[in-house]
Amino acid sequence: MPASGKGEYLLEFHQVGNVVKVSALDTATNIEVSIVGDPAASQDELTRVAVQKLEYVLAKKARG
Repeated sequence: MPASGKGEYLLEFHQVGNVVKVSALDTATNIEVSIVGDPAASQDELTRVAVQKLEYVLAKKARG
């Protein structure tokens, strides 16, 4: 899934008990992050939060 023109991300959703684990992977760097969210939240909202975290981690690594 392209996000803000910065690259391609793969997303994976897993229901684990009463939460949803979302993993986001940057295909260019193979950097992966995970979040845990409320299953009542929309998939779009969970995607937004996971991608936001991934972009934060990518930016932090780029700064050194």
